[in-house]
Amino acid sequence: MLRTIAVGSCVSIQGLVVAHLADGKVVVKVDEKTFVGYPVTPVRAA
Repeated sequence: MLRTIAVGSCVSIQGLVVAHLADGKVVVKVDEKTFVGYPVTPVRAA
């Protein structure tokens, strides 16, 4: 499943979910690299 995470204040990454951590962070994999960050909440159009 694809998921978008926020790595920094202005950086977001989209990749395949590898794990969910106890502190609420998500680990995603892009090619051979893994990234850890907080999930981005989807915004619905009005």
